[in-house]
Amino acid sequence: MKLNELRDNPGATKPRKRVGRGPGSGTGKMGGRGIKGQKSRSGVAINGYEGGQMPLYQRLPKRGFNKPNRKAFAVINLGLIQKFIDAGKLDAKSAITEDALIASGAVRRKLDGIRVLAKGEITSKVDLQVTGASKSAVDAVEKAGGKLAVAAAAAE
Repeated sequence: MKLNELRDNPGATKPRKRVGRGPGSGTGKMGGRGIKGQKSRSGVAINGYEGGQMPLYQRLPKRGFNKPNRKAFAVINLGLIQKFIDAGKLDAKSAITEDALIASGAVRRKLDGIRVLAKGEITSKVDLQVTGASKSAVDAVEKAGGKLAVAAAAAE
């Protein structure tokens, strides 16, 4: 095989459809847009538009409330912490802080703090210091012989 013999597989590329280029093209004159009407014109954007009727998304009532100053926690599961300890990316002997979790790559960014959840198994004896944790996560860590310290401000 030579460079000048390189070809795409047959059917891998299709020629571009050139709309509105005369009757011989098959998409000439009206260019596949039909006759008259809003959608035959240029500059049409009618997503959710109902012809002047009040659109569905405006007819339905608003529900709920989004707290403007809510806290967003970065979440990590116990199973992932154990996986990182097994891989040698986290040291179970020293205290595992939020900064250690970020440095190891277990958590991407701190946001308003890191919250530990109880999904997965933890077998190592660890000393975790984080902003928040679920009750079941605290129980699981203590059952494994470690301790989980939660910052007082975001204790749950």
